[in-house]
Amino acid sequence: MKIGLFFGSFNPIHIGHLIIGEYISNYYVDKVWFVISPQNPLKSEFELLDIDNRISLVKAAIADNEKFEFSDAELYLPLPSYTVNSLKYFKKKFPEHDFFLIMGSDNFLNLSKWKSPEVLLKNYNFLVYERPKFEVSTQQHFASNITLLEAPLISISSTQIRELISAGKSVRYLLPDAVLKIINRNQFYYK
Repeated sequence: MKIGLFFGSFNPIHIGHLIIGEYISNYYVDKVWFVISPQNPLKSEFELLDIDNRISLVKAAIADNEKFEFSDAELYLPLPSYTVNSLKYFKKKFPEHDFFLIMGSDNFLNLSKWKSPEVLLKNYNFLVYERPKFEVSTQQHFASNITLLEAPLISISSTQIRELISAGKSVRYLLPDAVLKIINRNQFYYK
């Protein structure tokens, strides 16, 4: 089975994540696993909502989609969460699956800052979707394990959502209703 691994802090998960996941599961993979990262080495941990709360938001967001699954594998791996370690884990634990790393063009263009980028590029499949302001030239020649997607361009970010909530503004339509209900009930991201 082809599995797309969508890594992220999901702080919070939003419609943009789900649209990309749906697009990729329609055209490239059989399932998308949302892999929640407890600590991204390139982000401050102080910006993150508690891991258990982020897990509840992801589970609520994907509950009604049989092509989506949640993975907490990174919670059991050494911190900080390095993608190369997680991919080795998935490959070893699930040898029957072919894994594809789902990545925005912003991350792809910064891959050199990641741990062991040469190992990632040599050994793993990439599905790269365009993010606004982070264009990857389709004229460039990439290895056969890197696919540039013509996925919908969604200019939504978790940072923007947190800022809107903190300012008391509406985030309706940016988040699934189930996620918004949990955020409002628990006052997540409110000042």
